Amino acid sequence: MKRRDFVKKAGIGSAALVSFPHLADALTIAERALQPGGQPTDTFLLLLDGPYVPVPHAPNLGLLQVDLSNSSYSTTKIYRVSDLPGDPNRGNRPDLDAEKESARIGNFYAALGSNLPVTYDLPGGAMTMVFTGSNVMRIPDGQGGTLIVGTFELDITEGTGVYQSFVGGHNKMVDLLHRLADGTFVEHCFCIITAP
Repeated sequence: MKRRDFVKKAGIGSAALVSFPHLADALTIAERALQPGGQPTDTFLLLLDGPYVPVPHAPNLGLLQVDLSNSSYSTTKIYRVSDLPGDPNRGNRPDLDAEKESARIGNFYAALGSNLPVTYDLPGGAMTMVFTGSNVMRIPDGQGGTLIVGTFELDITEGTGVYQSFVGGHNKMVDLLHRLADGTFVEHCFCIITAP
């Protein structure tokens, strides 16, 4: 899909794409990953979506590099966008538009505003990642909040289960994070996860 066609389809303002041409490139990479035959087994796409809430109780995910009992961590939902490694239902993913909740597959944990590692709790295992860079801009939302728009780069430093082979891999987050006037955060983020 050409960048201009994706921009029309997604309804993204041209000013944002002029400021962030890499954002448009990242989004078209995600689009190509969903096309038939374009999905290598070492790449998959997830959606983080919804409000961040405090972690009610820290799950034991078998990861050593992150402490989810740290009160800094919050969590939001992970949704399936493409097939996952080792997925027995490969090719039978739910339609996100028709039944979003049935597409929910896990939880994402982050200590917002810090450099602490993040965690993906997914079917078949979990992953720890560390931020290595970002290219974002902050835009007032006109209601006392801020939109944080752009990309984040993360390295995969730990994996369990089917995600062990992803250690040393990469995650490009294409993010629209909304900090509301009351200080809460709402996430809308595509994660393009690749093995080394």
